[in-house]
Amino acid sequence: MLRPTKFSNPDSTVISASLLILKILKNERIVDYSELLKRTKKQITGGENLYIPALSFLFIIGRVIYHQKTDSFEYVEHYEAK
Repeated sequence: MLRPTKFSNPDSTVISASLLILKILKNERIVDYSELLKRTKKQITGGENLYIPALSFLFIIGRVIYHQKTDSFEYVEHYEAK
């Protein structure tokens, strides 16, 4: 569910998927794109639909960086644009 309503399952929202991704990245620091997707799909029903919006949200707020060469995401505590 991209936009939560009062009838939404709290575990099937972008915010919930973002929290899960942050927990994974915070523990492991850098995780491959496909591994992150696999773990999201495993823990959240409909996780494949929430994965990209959740990553986009985390990227916008500056909590993840994408590494194109390794196709992976890295957790960032404090991001400063250069």
